[in-house]
Amino acid sequence: MVSTLRFTSADLEKFPDDGKRYEIIDGELYVSRQPHYYHQLVCFRVASLLEAWNEKTEIGQVNLAPGVIFAEDDDVAPDVVWTSNARLATILSPDGKLHAAPELIVEVLSPGTANEQRDRDVKLKLYSRRGVREYWIADWRTRQVEVYRREETELRMVGTFIEDDVLDSPFLEGFACKIEELFKGIPLGA
Repeated sequence: MVSTLRFTSADLEKFPDDGKRYEIIDGELYVSRQPHYYHQLVCFRVASLLEAWNEKTEIGQVNLAPGVIFAEDDDVAPDVVWTSNARLATILSPDGKLHAAPELIVEVLSPGTANEQRDRDVKLKLYSRRGVREYWIADWRTRQVEVYRREETELRMVGTFIEDDVLDSPFLEGFACKIEELFKGIPLGA
């Protein structure tokens, strides 16, 4: 019998604070380098647009890269999350981590096949399994956002939005932004 090493949240506490992002999905360790400048710029813009909308509605909170612990072997740090106040009251634990799914998770793609596969496949399956209502994957290199929404028991692709499109959501009443706002100033081919 071959046993494979499975990482847990307790293992994450032992890793160095070296600027890398350590995440565990289904017991497998994923390590990411410091993100690209434009990756962080898009994260900031998504969070800023959500926060501007949220300031008007006062129905939730936006956060950048919070810890989300779905289970001992599913411990991630999505780029951006939005959680309603009602849900936040039940999922934010004294350890400062979310212990269930926020309504919206946004991941901004980092270059590289392994990074893209993790966000488009591994995290999509995790977020679908764990009850996330909506999942956006933003790609600053192609200037598009893939949107997945919960339909019955899983996240399904609604569409791929390009620069001329307006992104809105039935879960974020009154929120809308032009996709081009997210990628303004990022050179083509960057």
